Amino acid sequence: MLQRPNDTAHEDFSEDSLRESRTDSCEGAQAGRTCKPCLMHRRSFLAGSLGLMAGLFCDLPMTASGFGSTALAAEQEKADILADYAARLQYHMENNGDLRLPALSARDRRRAIPNDKRPPARRTPVTKLPPNPSALEGVVRRVHIENGEKVCALTFDMCELATTTTGFDADIVIWLQDNNIPATFFMGGKWMRTHERRVRQILRDPLFEIGNHAWAHGNFALLTPERMREEILDTQSQYELLREENIENAGRSGLGESLPPPEALRLFRFPYGRSSEQALQLLKETGLEPIQWDVVAETGGNNASVSRARQVMAKVQPGSILLFHANLVPRGSFQLLRYVATGLQRKDYRFVTVGELLALGTLERVRDGYFEKPGDNAELDKRFGTEGTGR
Repeated sequence: MLQRPNDTAHEDFSEDSLRESRTDSCEGAQAGRTCKPCLMHRRSFLAGSLGLMAGLFCDLPMTASGFGSTALAAEQEKADILADYAARLQYHMENNGDLRLPALSARDRRRAIPNDKRPPARRTPVTKLPPNPSALEGVVRRVHIENGEKVCALTFDMCELATTTTGFDADIVIWLQDNNIPATFFMGGKWMRTHERRVRQILRDPLFEIGNHAWAHGNFALLTPERMREEILDTQSQYELLREENIENAGRSGLGESLPPPEALRLFRFPYGRSSEQALQLLKETGLEPIQWDVVAETGGNNASVSRARQVMAKVQPGSILLFHANLVPRGSFQLLRYVATGLQRKDYRFVTVGELLALGTLERVRDGYFEKPGDNAELDKRFGTEGTGR
């Protein structure tokens, strides 16, 4: 477990407040404390949202496609996403004790597992998604929330290069589970295979969403279209293999039969945030939605500090997408997450997965990905090379 830094003696980030964040907010309200967002309140919000959306579909003229217009079909799709979200939150709450991940083990450490550069056992995904023309418009950096509601998405990259293995930060995932906080994990396909036991555990909990982060962190501004396709489809296939294994084992565990994970990954995050016109065209063809971020959480140093948490929170706005890592590469990610998430909750923010966030507002896109300002990731081309290996 990471040690608590010396500068945490601040009322918003005391150990008492962090312990309180593990308890159900309704229990806190009964005890006279400020009530924080919890599953019950999120379900109430979603129920109200779904009621409003359902009103849009009363007495509509029907076309051959089943809706009066493409816009109305899009609204129905958003309503379906939110309804699915509500069902998954309910499932998590009812099964949380059985879904909770085991603590960090020796095999979760960095480079603890021998490196394996082979492609997945199956290289062609079974599920083929319909094309996504919106991908040509660029990568999503945030979502504009029309009513200004304080909602944002926590995302975590889990990846490794072709030349080495990284690790798995179990403390992050367990803390999210204990506090009923949804999150989206962008997993590299090779990382999935290295940590397949952990991926299968995460797949059992519908609190979490998984996105495609390419196979071995190749640079999509430099790779050939053929290599980009391999990085994408190999990851889609690896996800399917682990999902199939979970479903096969569901009868023995008693879980997963009533609420299996999605058949295919639908979100994509560019390694290093680097993209190209060819890459966007490929995402259109493969049906994936390119997702980036507007708030970078970690730095290259030790991130376990309240001062860094304050800097991160100052950048968050309604509809923000926050970038963290859960592969034990940045230092202090777990502590930083606790400070940021707890601080945002005190500011009345609630958390959703990226998939749900996309259904709550207007997508704000840019043509080329970057960290905090356009072009600030271009220097990584020379540092890590085409394949992202640094060689």
